[in-house]
Amino acid sequence: MIRVGVVGLGVISRFYLDAIEHSREFALAAVCDLDPAALSGVAAPGYRDHRAMLADGGLDAVIVTTPNDIHARVSRDVLDAGLPVCVEKPLATKHVDGETLVELAAARGVALFTAFHRRYNRNVRELYDKLVEAAPITSMTVRYWEKIEEHAGADIWYLDAARCGGGCVADNGPNALDLVHLFVGPVALRDVRITRDTDGVDRRATLELDRATVDLDWSFPGEVKDIEVCLGDGSFLRADLLAGYPKFKESLWHEYAELLRDFARAVRQGGSWRDPGLTTLSLVNECYRRENDA
Repeated sequence: MIRVGVVGLGVISRFYLDAIEHSREFALAAVCDLDPAALSGVAAPGYRDHRAMLADGGLDAVIVTTPNDIHARVSRDVLDAGLPVCVEKPLATKHVDGETLVELAAARGVALFTAFHRRYNRNVRELYDKLVEAAPITSMTVRYWEKIEEHAGADIWYLDAARCGGGCVADNGPNALDLVHLFVGPVALRDVRITRDTDGVDRRATLELDRATVDLDWSFPGEVKDIEVCLGDGSFLRADLLAGYPKFKESLWHEYAELLRDFARAVRQGGSWRDPGLTTLSLVNECYRRENDA
């Protein structure tokens, strides 16, 4: 069994904890959070400082599900301790920090794994499997629309651009861009259109890439998350990520279960694991740079 520690017990941690509980490969060995009340609700040794958790040993891997601005710092400490790390997207809020993590993982010979849970969605995988023997993709569109205040819950740091790394481009962008990478491979950014609110936070954005468009919305009254691909024979195929999962965040239970299985593979592969986290972080940073240069 892989003895795993979880750092950060916010809104997303429940999906990890459930996946670990039902896993045949992982056992929960420790948790860490600044809030003592959050620690008291988990049946595992609790820490308020991740460095103390690491120093006590007994871990084979660590999952980092903290606010975005802390991802790089905690992941760096985990990797420096010689342990593989699964970090929630985005890998970091700054590209230079992402580069540092990639280099450190390579130097330590352990896996750096960015958690892009949407690539494990069953409807996404069914579409992906259909395309194996289909005509090539000529274009695709990914829509990622939601009301961020509903999804943030008690984790109000999502609404703080400094902590989140930005708005919809920084937070939802990585998941959507990873789906593009999954279906068509590496792409370049061609154009970006961003709409900001009165506080300067990007609430809507359209990213034009090679053979792909990503449409993001943090102010949508409801939730739409889907993929449409146009094939070389003129046909269209679509995957609705929420189809069959009518309850709020219902699809995340199976997505994180599959993600955890993939993380187990990454742990076994060690330094040979190749993570796409820096690729998406580069595109996010490029979006903001293009906007500033316009």
